[in-house]
Amino acid sequence: MTGYPVTLYSADLVLPITAPPILDGAIAVRGERILHVGERAWVERSLAERGVPVTHVRWPGVLTPGLVNAHTHLQYTGMAEVAQRTYQGFDDWITGFNPVYERGHDWGADAAAGAAMLVATGTTAAADIVTDPEAAHALHDAGLQGIAYWEVMDWTNDEWSKRGRAEVEAALDSLPDRPGTGLSPHAPYSLEIVPLLEIPDIVRERGRRLHIHLGESGIEREFAHDAAEPWQSQGLGSLIELRQAGFGTSATDYVDHLGVLGPDCHVAHGVYMSERDRAILRARGTTVALCPRSNEVIGLDAPPVAAYLREGSPIAIGTDSLSSSPSLDLMGEVKELMRVARGQGYSGDDLAERLLRAATLGGAHAMGIDEGAHRTGYLAVGARADLAFFDVPVTTADETLTVLAESGDGRCAATVIGGRVRHATAAFVDAGGAAAIPPGPRIGPPFPAARAQEA
Repeated sequence: MTGYPVTLYSADLVLPITAPPILDGAIAVRGERILHVGERAWVERSLAERGVPVTHVRWPGVLTPGLVNAHTHLQYTGMAEVAQRTYQGFDDWITGFNPVYERGHDWGADAAAGAAMLVATGTTAAADIVTDPEAAHALHDAGLQGIAYWEVMDWTNDEWSKRGRAEVEAALDSLPDRPGTGLSPHAPYSLEIVPLLEIPDIVRERGRRLHIHLGESGIEREFAHDAAEPWQSQGLGSLIELRQAGFGTSATDYVDHLGVLGPDCHVAHGVYMSERDRAILRARGTTVALCPRSNEVIGLDAPPVAAYLREGSPIAIGTDSLSSSPSLDLMGEVKELMRVARGQGYSGDDLAERLLRAATLGGAHAMGIDEGAHRTGYLAVGARADLAFFDVPVTTADETLTVLAESGDGRCAATVIGGRVRHATAAFVDAGGAAAIPPGPRIGPPFPAARAQEA
C-alpha cells in the first residue's frame, strides 16, 4: 500500500469517536486505510517531513466516521407506502405490511436502491436482514461493510427437526462471502424452542454472528416480572406455551436461557425491556440497536434510551426499513433519540456525543467489525477510511456536536468507503472534493467499490 497516493481530508471539526473532537482537524488516507489523524497543522507537517505528496480536500463542516446502521431490511425499500400512516401496534402494522409484501417485488432491485440510500446519507456499514435470497447481495454489490443476516422464522419444533436445520444451514452457506454473514432468528415468539436452541450453534460453529428482534412486540411486554419463574424443566415448546401456562418469564430471560444472547449477538428495538432485562443484555455483552422512528410508526412505545445511557448499556442505532420508517437516514434516528432521551429526563452534557458514538462505533461493535484488519466505526491510524462529511456549521465542539445530532439528517455532503469517494454533493465537489473522486459519475448512485487491499 505504500505506493498509493495520499489524500488529506481536513475539516473545521473532526470527530474521531475514540479521541476528543478536533477543531481544524485532518485525516490522511492512503489506499483503504487511515494514515494520520490529528490537528491539521500537525498532520500536514508530519507528511511534509516525510516527503509524502498529498492531495488536500478541505471541508468547511464536520467530518465523522462513516455511519453504521445496526438494523435494516433493505429489501423492503419498495414498500414505503406501508409507512405512510401510523398504526396501533405490531399486529395492526402487520395487517398493512402483509398485503404489500405478498404483492410481489423485485427484491434485488429494491435492496440495491436501499443500499444506495444508505451511502447517500453517510452510512458505510449495515446490519441487513435478508428474507428473500434475491436481496442477499445488496451490501456486497454496494461496497458496504457489515453483515447480511439470513432471517429465520415460523419453524415449529417438529418441522425444524425434519428439514428446517438443513434448509437454514444451506441458506447461510449460500450467502455472499463479503461483507459478513450471519443468521437472524426473527423473534422469540416466531420460533419454537428447538430452532432457537440450535440456531446459535449453527452460527457459532461457523464463526458467524446473530441478530434478533427482541423487546418489540406486545407479547413480550406481557411478561413483565420482578423475578423469573423457572420453566426449563416443564416440557414447554415455545414462548406462546409459556405465556399460556402463566410463567412470569420475560422474552429476554427466555432467549438468554436458550443461549441466544452473547457478545456475538445484537438485538433490535429493545423497547419492552425491564431493568432486569437490560441487566441481562449488559451481562452478556449484547448490544441493542434502537430504531425509534420505526417504533413510532408502528405505534409502539419509545425505547428506554435514557435508562440504557444511565446504566451504561451498549447501544447502536438502526433505521429498520422504509416499510416502517420515513427514511434510511441514520441521522434522523439520532435526532429522534435526542428528543426521546430528553423527554425521559436525560440531561447529561454528553448526550449528543454518546448518540453519535452509538451511530458509528456502537453499530460496528454490535457486529464485531470494530476490530481486526478491516476495523471501522471510528477514526484512528490503521482503521478503514470509512468517512462521512456533513454540511453543518462549526462553532465550538460541544455546540457543533449538538447541532449535528439534532439536525444532521439530510446534510451528508460526501461518503468515503474504504478510501474511495462513493457519494458527493455539488457543495463537496466545489469545496475541492473533485480531486479525490475517481472517474465516473460524481453525484447519484454510489461509485464502484474499491478492491480490498491489505495494509
